[in-house]
Amino acid sequence: MISKVNAFIKKNQLLKNNSTVLLGVSGGPDSMALLHYFQSIQEKWNLKLIVLSVDHQLRGDESRDDLDFVKHICEKWGVQFIGASLNVPSYKLEKQVGTQVAAREVRYEFFAKQMSEFNADYLALGHHGDDQVETMLMGLVRSATTKSLAGIPLNRSFVTGEIIRPFLCVTKDEIEDYCSKNRIDPRRDPSNEQTAYTRNYFRKELLPILKEKNSNIHTTTQYLSQSLQEDEQFLAGEAAKLVNDLVVFTDSDKEASFTIDSFKTSPRSLQRRAFHLILNYLYKELPKNLSYVHEEQFFALLESDSGNVQIDFPDSLKLRKIYQKAVFCFSNDQSHPVSYHKIVDIPGEVKLPNGITVTANYTGCPDSNSDTEYICNKASVALPLHIRTRQNGDRMSWRGLEGSKKVKDIFIDAKIPLGKRDTWPVLTDDDGEILWLIGLKKGQPPIQAKEGTYIQLNYDTGNV
Repeated sequence: MISKVNAFIKKNQLLKNNSTVLLGVSGGPDSMALLHYFQSIQEKWNLKLIVLSVDHQLRGDESRDDLDFVKHICEKWGVQFIGASLNVPSYKLEKQVGTQVAAREVRYEFFAKQMSEFNADYLALGHHGDDQVETMLMGLVRSATTKSLAGIPLNRSFVTGEIIRPFLCVTKDEIEDYCSKNRIDPRRDPSNEQTAYTRNYFRKELLPILKEKNSNIHTTTQYLSQSLQEDEQFLAGEAAKLVNDLVVFTDSDKEASFTIDSFKTSPRSLQRRAFHLILNYLYKELPKNLSYVHEEQFFALLESDSGNVQIDFPDSLKLRKIYQKAVFCFSNDQSHPVSYHKIVDIPGEVKLPNGITVTANYTGCPDSNSDTEYICNKASVALPLHIRTRQNGDRMSWRGLEGSKKVKDIFIDAKIPLGKRDTWPVLTDDDGEILWLIGLKKGQPPIQAKEGTYIQLNYDTGNV
């Protein structure tokens, strides 16, 4: 086994001379073999070894005894030891997570602190080839992403250095044999025999069946894992470039948007990863009920012929297609927008709920008729004027148009987002004649007076 691990370390450049290596040791066969192995190469590589061991407080005196066992072995073998008793049950209740997730999170928090404390180069863990097979199988069952199928990383950045797993090239049986030959008597965790835990079920029930078909499956899966991780690393980098180039993020209201046509010019594999990068930005923590179904809905929205589409994601996140723009945002329910109806005093000023201010004055010499102004002769309209939200059946007419046109169709032609249509300000006279979709379309009163006093209305969007 030693020659196999040595070759694996050399091939993957997992270790450098003169390094500080922290070893995660629980007292079980895998970690005890890891400790023994690193002791055997310590002088050759000129390594400083420090053992880290954790009591998760899950098995009472038994788990405390495991910690004491590792401490005793370290004293016997002359290795620096640092142990910790961590309250996993309390953390589990506080964070509302499963036992294994809680144990892992508090353990890695402890590891990170020690990495920083010693400015360590490596944290070596005893995961082996069978663990890799189990992890990849679990990823296949639980998820639909290539990242989840990639399994346990051989090495990855961690605090001041890297996590390394030099035993991924060997099997559990090889490790047990190594312990036996070197007279290592490890501790045994009874919970590892309970198939109630998903990993244990895969280990006890499924892995033996796979090994009957391929006794070398740990080697093939490790090769597959490394290939997938290398591919994923490259694609993740390209997806990050895509997001940086095309996606606009608004920190103040946690919003992300992009132009659909530009986004779709990239390969679908990058679009998919960009989608997940956006979600990671928007969510503080990804919801558990977020799944591949939402990814499918995302792609369906991009291909939709409809000008306005909305998809509801977990935790009040919405994805809206507004013609050629896709917008992710957390917003209030817009299914019942606020309507309003205000009388326009002349002279006077009307402030609308959306922040727009409309001012009205009489004038004998109206200014140029700009986009922010509406001018009509006082004799052409029935006073008072009104500003309201749209109503069913609203229609308007303007110069050059035969008959009238539905306001709804005007909004569609102008590609006005659905969320804005029901609150768009509509100027009418007292007879209900629509004079102006403010800021969008100017109508024409049925009666045309050419002399006398004019009404001039201006709108100001402020910061809207």
